[in-house]
Amino acid sequence: MPHYAVIFISTLKEMNDTSYGVMAEKMDALSRNQDGYMGIESVRGTDGRGITISYWSSLEAIKKWKANKEHGVAQSLGKSRWYKNYKVQVCRIEHDYDMA
Repeated sequence: MPHYAVIFISTLKEMNDTSYGVMAEKMDALSRNQDGYMGIESVRGTDGRGITISYWSSLEAIKKWKANKEHGVAQSLGKSRWYKNYKVQVCRIEHDYDMA
């Protein structure tokens, strides 16, 4: 069944800002309660570059997540405080498979 991935690629300004980790955990918990949420994967290197991929059932679910007020606060703080740069890509997944 087709679904969607939001790929968020970012570079942190500072790796030691604990407020970033606190907000990331809050957003992770909040996103899990959104209609259409299907999962998340995230990695960050020692150089501050990270990739987070969240999976959603529809474009409408993604739009609702982007419009979430608490998520909006996190986005604003990301722009002003945490990120040197970032990029967002929204992709349609036609099918997927794994080793299982």
